[in-house]
Amino acid sequence: MTDHTTLPHRFFLSISLLSILAGSQPDLTKELVSLRSSSESGVIRLNDDTVSKFITSVATPRPYSLIIFFNSADLNSNPLQEFLSEFAFVSASFIANNNNNNRSDVANKLFFCEIDESSDSESFGLFGIQFLPQICLVDPLMENLQDKTGRMEEEDVDGTAESVLEFIESRTNLTVGPLRRPPLLSKTQISVIAALITISAPFLIKKVLNGETIFNNNRVWQYGAVLVYFFSVSGTMHNIIKGVPMFVRDHQDSNKLVFFYEGANFQLGAEGFSVGLLYNVVGLLLAYVSYALVRVRNVSEQRVVMMLAMVVSLLAVKKVVYLNNWKTGYQIQTYWPSSWH
Repeated sequence: MTDHTTLPHRFFLSISLLSILAGSQPDLTKELVSLRSSSESGVIRLNDDTVSKFITSVATPRPYSLIIFFNSADLNSNPLQEFLSEFAFVSASFIANNNNNNRSDVANKLFFCEIDESSDSESFGLFGIQFLPQICLVDPLMENLQDKTGRMEEEDVDGTAESVLEFIESRTNLTVGPLRRPPLLSKTQISVIAALITISAPFLIKKVLNGETIFNNNRVWQYGAVLVYFFSVSGTMHNIIKGVPMFVRDHQDSNKLVFFYEGANFQLGAEGFSVGLLYNVVGLLLAYVSYALVRVRNVSEQRVVMMLAMVVSLLAVKKVVYLNNWKTGYQIQTYWPSSWH
């Protein structure tokens, strides 16, 4: 026989539990709003504790979505930080376009967040991040954080705010609105620059007409040629296009910097500059021997300088060959005249 006296009690208890759960989720939303307001761009820095608090410990459906930018300060990568800045532009634009009285509920449905691998590696493991940069949308129904359907495709990660905006609007029913980029120069800076140009224009024109500019100085062209040669042989254009960092932090010791990376699949900027400097030494010595040393009348002095130039060049080339072998494992074979064997 059923104890009917307990039914009202059970119903009341169920309603109370639902009320508590329904009340706790808006509290989380208010806390996210508070965290967002404390950030200049509106991007919330998540750690292992807040990931648990706002994602893994919250029952689905959550009353909000999170779009997360995965970062790593240890990589010291300029393109990665530039993409984070673009991500922040989208965050600030979304808040500015939707945080008015009529659309404040829209602004509280999506929160922009960042997780840094260098300090919160456990969260990286939860999401199973394999490459950077990476952006993931945690919608209200997502339970498996390693589900790749919520991530940007690798070919879509182009480092621009427009790609982030398109990703958000294609995966949610929310509208970010127009991007509000800060002007490159403020009105005060533009006024100062215009005033300086106006004041200096007569003096500059006079210098040009009299041939007294730096472009009339042969040494400027000489130094410029050396710099062009250095940047060409050091792979500077490759570093700029690919966004190669000068160095990275050692994963085993964060206080140690790595300037030379062993392995043919990745090259740091410091490696290219070091090899480029060695090439530059050989090139400058060759130029000096070809154009300056031949004008020295003292034969003994010519021979001494020539021997020094050959020894330094040999050591520089030997160092380049050694670095190439260390990095790639490829051995360069030397061939001596048959009469030397």
